[in-house]
Amino acid sequence: MRLPNHRWQIFPAKAEWATQLAQITQLSPIVSQLLVNRGIETLEQAQTFLDPESQVLPSPLEEFPDLAISLELLAEAITSRQKIAICGDYDADGMTSTALLLRAFRWLGADIDYAIPSRMKDGYGINIRIVEEFHREGVQLILTVDNGISALEPIARAKQLGLKVIVTDHHELPQKLPEADAILNPKLISKTSPYYSLAGVGVAYILAVSLAQQLGQAQGIVKPLLELFTLGTIADLAPLTGVNRRWVKRGLRQLPHSELPGIQALIQVAGVRGREVGGQENNPKSLKPEDIGFRLGPRINAVGRIADPQIVIELLTTDDIGLALERAMQCEQINQRRQQLCEQIEREAIAWVEQSQLDLEQERVLVIVQPNWHHGVIGIVASRLVERYGVPVFIGTYEDEHLIRGSARGIPEFHVFEALEFCREILEKFGGHKAAGGFSLLATNLAALRSRLSGFAHQCLEVEHLKPLLKIDAQTNLNQINYQLYTQVDALHPCGIENPDPIFWTPNVQVVEQQIVGKDHLKLTLQDSWVQPFKLSGMHTVLPTTSSCKLKAIAWRWREYLPLPPRIDIAYKLRENIWNGNVTLELELVGVRLPTQRGGEERGNSGASRVGGSPDLSGLAWSPLGIRGQGGGGKGRENLSSSSTCSKATFCYGQRQYICGIFEVDSLLELRIKNSEGKVLAFKLGQTTGLLGSKREEAIEVDLAQPDFCNIVQAALSALGIVKLYSS
Repeated sequence: MRLPNHRWQIFPAKAEWATQLAQITQLSPIVSQLLVNRGIETLEQAQTFLDPESQVLPSPLEEFPDLAISLELLAEAITSRQKIAICGDYDADGMTSTALLLRAFRWLGADIDYAIPSRMKDGYGINIRIVEEFHREGVQLILTVDNGISALEPIARAKQLGLKVIVTDHHELPQKLPEADAILNPKLISKTSPYYSLAGVGVAYILAVSLAQQLGQAQGIVKPLLELFTLGTIADLAPLTGVNRRWVKRGLRQLPHSELPGIQALIQVAGVRGREVGGQENNPKSLKPEDIGFRLGPRINAVGRIADPQIVIELLTTDDIGLALERAMQCEQINQRRQQLCEQIEREAIAWVEQSQLDLEQERVLVIVQPNWHHGVIGIVASRLVERYGVPVFIGTYEDEHLIRGSARGIPEFHVFEALEFCREILEKFGGHKAAGGFSLLATNLAALRSRLSGFAHQCLEVEHLKPLLKIDAQTNLNQINYQLYTQVDALHPCGIENPDPIFWTPNVQVVEQQIVGKDHLKLTLQDSWVQPFKLSGMHTVLPTTSSCKLKAIAWRWREYLPLPPRIDIAYKLRENIWNGNVTLELELVGVRLPTQRGGEERGNSGASRVGGSPDLSGLAWSPLGIRGQGGGGKGRENLSSSSTCSKATFCYGQRQYICGIFEVDSLLELRIKNSEGKVLAFKLGQTTGLLGSKREEAIEVDLAQPDFCNIVQAALSALGIVKLYSS
């Protein structure tokens, strides 16, 4: 039996602040805990997060030092009919940036042209060939988008030829900046700026809108530019923080109603439909980030990876619906070919790793280079290998017998761009950021690259970092999952980088059904059981009645894990499943593990163990209720002399050890949980409040529905052999 090999990192509950936040925002405690997990520390931050439009933004002119001179150069070029040329990039960010600026400059009456380097012939970024070609065509001002920050020689050549150059980029800064007339890059401004997280298309959007406003021609152009900004930002996996969150949320509402023929055609071909939360399909309101990330974005990206980027530029700039549909169908066909290539290369890569018997704990990085792979898709395969093996992946293929070109993807504790910088002496070209990068090198330097990358990885990675990290927000029961919760979770959207989709977990779930759907996806029916409140009837115990909740779940690309064990702990996202017009909630599994084992074994951050012997429960004799059993004295709020222990156990939760017991008190069952500091939580089963304290006179009443108390009670009941306490 094989299971996904994840590190489960469960956010610690901050009950007091989460409760306060829940009361103010009218959100459930579960959802307020999600806000806390995302670093919300003040009510002002919560307000901005939930309502991004409420934030007062600084002017971009105040944030970007070279924006004013850029606007001056462009306005002069437009009014004097100088020829302007855009140099873009072949990924989704670069192509949407190029299309955005083309639309804007044509609207403003500029003499505008563009070029995108060939992935196959040129590689990334502006080069001397493109500069000299622009010069021959009479270009007087070059504008780079999503590239150029490292293009020292090409920009030096442009200046030598008398051309003006504006660089707009968002990639990490090199040690030396190019000698351009102006540089717009959010990496040059304060990290606290709301503009810091912009992708290349975001910088292009600010430049275009600012120019249109300065020339008094903004009306009618901002809306289509915002739609292109939204496509590019999500497709490029830019952080959805700051202005990205504000503008993307606005753009997602606009996209289903777009008047751009190219976006209409792309949405139609991809089968994407806007929808309201709760499945009200009759009046579509918004797209979700996953509609772009998994449906629209890949169709754009595929073209840049294995075909001619001009297809996408024409798609996004044409006003002819016929041409738009033709280009959208080309994107669809190219994307299908891209999927086939990815599957083939991934199979070959996995086979190579398994046969090579690499010790990845020792290497701490996977460097894999093979001939005849399409370098346009190896970056996608690198991401899949990171998910599978949990180490940074540098994957390459031979351009010819002398040159290797590759892509890199990292893990949270590993900075890809810094790793490439560490190897700069043996690389021909490289670029990127923390999570991803690209590079080329001579084949004779491959062994040296493996050695240097392994050395760099040993400086920043410990063995425990080499399992894929799964950050989990909160524990829930399946019976708590409904459209009310889903609607509140939806208030956190748009989700993406630095604002991830909330991940919940539920322990000890039963797998009722499991089967393969599609090529390699796993479809499941899961059942979660819990114990209804109960009490004693006279001297005879009425056994607890068990209720259950069944939900469907999907696990993408999990064929290799079939069959899953009959009982598992699950980690999942909430999603809507739309099929034949019916909308239901289901789980999207992102991790599973075996349930916490009895007999003393602890798994993950929380666990429970049933103990066959007799744990030390003496401290419970002076609980807040004044229990006197086992020789203890004290005054109680009621006569508890008839108290007797029904069951007892020790367990671990949140890396701390507890002891617990169920006591029969005057025909009622009472659960008492004691921590290592002597504090005891005590309550009658069936009640929704309990008492917490070290002494009777200090005991306070607490709400057991709060996440901190609910979770620890459930862990105690699990240790005692009771499946779950109903607590909603």
